[in-house]
Amino acid sequence: MIVVSDTTPLIGLASIDRLELLYALFGEVYIPQAVFDETVTFGRETSKAKQKVSDANWIHVIKVKDHLAVNVLLDEMDLGEVETIILASELNADWVLMDEKKGRRKLTQLNIPKIGTIGILLKAKQFGLISIIKPEIEKLQKSGFSISSFVVEEVLKMAGE
Repeated sequence: MIVVSDTTPLIGLASIDRLELLYALFGEVYIPQAVFDETVTFGRETSKAKQKVSDANWIHVIKVKDHLAVNVLLDEMDLGEVETIILASELNADWVLMDEKKGRRKLTQLNIPKIGTIGILLKAKQFGLISIIKPEIEKLQKSGFSISSFVVEEVLKMAGE
């Protein structure tokens, strides 16, 4: 399975000490250089994601080849999202981990399956990797992660909580 991640799911999951769920669910995860730079190179010194992502030997950085496509999409999104989408397309990814609405819309247009941070937590519960989601969502919100109350309610219903 080929999984490409944008920055936000890495930072979100690392902030609540759940980055390992990605490995448990997907195995290897690929990120473009821009996502590595956003998370590790330019990440806040106090960020849990900075250390956890750089230490995770199952996260692999791959440079995007189609720079023209990157430049075309930069009008619509930031570099991390754009490189994530282009890399996913180049690798023929099975999944893209992304939370940002514009990026998710573009993935839908390209017929590339996507899942966000909350969806990852739901999947982890379905596979028995975590027992309840609500405390994890609350931790995400406390760490500054923006989640609409509608999404929280829907996911809790789906999780049977």
